[in-house]
Amino acid sequence: MDTQAKHYAGFAAMVGRPNVGKSTLTNSLIGEKIAIMSDRPQTTRNKIMCILNTDNAQIMFLDTPGIHKPHHKLGEYMVRTAESTLQEVDVILFVVDAAEKRGPGEDYILELLRKVRTPVILVVNKIDKLQDKSKLFKIMDEYSRLYQFAAIVPVSALNDGEFPGLVSEITRLLPEGPAYFPDDVLTDQPERVIAAEMIREKVLRLTRDEIPHSVAVEVEEFKEREDESVYIRATIFVERDSQKGIVIGAKGSLLKKIGQQARADIETLLYCKVFLDLWVKVKPDWRNQDKALKQFGYNIR
Repeated sequence: MDTQAKHYAGFAAMVGRPNVGKSTLTNSLIGEKIAIMSDRPQTTRNKIMCILNTDNAQIMFLDTPGIHKPHHKLGEYMVRTAESTLQEVDVILFVVDAAEKRGPGEDYILELLRKVRTPVILVVNKIDKLQDKSKLFKIMDEYSRLYQFAAIVPVSALNDGEFPGLVSEITRLLPEGPAYFPDDVLTDQPERVIAAEMIREKVLRLTRDEIPHSVAVEVEEFKEREDESVYIRATIFVERDSQKGIVIGAKGSLLKKIGQQARADIETLLYCKVFLDLWVKVKPDWRNQDKALKQFGYNIR
C-alpha cells in the first residue's frame, strides 16, 4: 500500500494496566507534555486526546485511564471510560511493561480485546529496563501466542526520541481521509483542564506515598490579563484534614513548591507568564459522591 500518496486520519486508543507508561508514550509521540505523568498508578482519570500530525497522516491518540479493579465510584468511572474507548477507535495500542510479568491485569485486557473487531498493536514499553535483551523476544512470542496482533512494536517511551516504526504501523491501519483538526491543535482539552491536570501531577509527585489518589484539582478562575499574562486560581481538594496539612506543608512550603513546578509547566504550555494562586480544601469522601465527581469533570453515567 502506497501510504505516501494519500492522507490518513483516525483515532488510536492507548490501553493497558496502570503505570505501564501510556501517558509518557503519548507525550513522547506528539513531542509535547499534555497527558500528566507520574510513577503512581492510576494517574490518568479522563480520556485525553492528543494529536500527532505527520506528512501523510493525522493520528488522534486517546490516553485512557489504566484498567484496574475499582474500589470506589471514581475507579468505576475510570475503568468504564477506558473500556468504552475500545469501541470508538480505528486502532488500539495495548501497552505492556517489558520489565513486569504478564498477570491477571493483562489477561483481563486481552479478554476485552477479543470482544472487539478493532485491530490491536502490542506496544512493549520500557525495553530500556531489560538487562537481558533476549527476554524481549520471549515476551513478544508469549503475547503473539495469546492474541493475533496487527503488529508488535518494542519501544522505550522514556528514551526514544522518535517512533517511526510505531507511527508507520498505526498509519497503515487508519482510514483514508482529511485531517480532523488544524495542524497547530495538540489536544481537544481546554487549557484550564490541562492546567488543573498539571497541578494534580505535582501534588502526586511531591507528596509521594503520603497522599493517595484522593486529590482533585478545580480551576475556578482562568483570566487573560492586559499584559498578556494569565491569572489562574485553583483549589486542590483532598478527603481529610491530615491530607490538607501534608499538601500545604510546614509554613506552606510544599504548596509553594507545587505551585512553582506547576506554573513552570503551564507557562511552557501557554507560552506566557502565569500567576498561579493555589488553595487547599477538604471534601470528605468525594470519590464516592456523584455530585463531586461531576464538579471535577468526571461525566458519571
